[in-house]
Amino acid sequence: MIEIYLFVNPLGGICLNVEKDILKLVETENKKIQFRFIPLVNMRTINHLIQLFDIPTHDIEQRNQLFEDIYSAALDYKAAQLQGKKKGRHLLLGLQQAVAVDKLPYSTELAEKLLVEAGGDLDMFKMDRQSDFVKESFQTDQQIAREMGITKHPSAVVYNYTCDRDFGVLVEECESMDEIKRLCETSEDNLQYFHEKFELNHYNEPRVPHGHLHLL
Repeated sequence: MIEIYLFVNPLGGICLNVEKDILKLVETENKKIQFRFIPLVNMRTINHLIQLFDIPTHDIEQRNQLFEDIYSAALDYKAAQLQGKKKGRHLLLGLQQAVAVDKLPYSTELAEKLLVEAGGDLDMFKMDRQSDFVKESFQTDQQIAREMGITKHPSAVVYNYTCDRDFGVLVEECESMDEIKRLCETSEDNLQYFHEKFELNHYNEPRVPHGHLHLL
């Protein structure tokens, strides 16, 4: 079995492309691949986006709006997931397409529209969206990111158990699928290469020693 954890900007276009590529990989590979898209929102990622969008560093209003939009989109995604993974993915990819590609402003109305398009229950979504459970679930995602040493998006952590590799490998700022596809290979040469070079403890351990982390 292969596990892929992809840490994403819930309103990011590059993340959207990588997510689509992972979905294609899962459909086409003759392997059991489990994957999880995890929203990553922290001050480091916000500062990176501020530089990317050429937002003046002294513009507190734009900085706060950027943070609020991304945080809100992350909660939208977590709430939609409670009605099923497919509905959650539809909302996530839809938000990224609308905001990053079509240049529409983020809004709660946009998220609700996408949820209905996915066949979700709008009243349930609104209730879940305001719940402590969804906020706690988001915080759990951020804790997973911290334990894995994730600071940028899109970043992927891949566990390939099909070749008896008991560690994960982090691919930071993975704008292409080349390294992810290689990590999903099962050849002996590939196994030896990564055993010698890269190691990362599983996320549910209390700490991730820096000596066990390699960035591709």
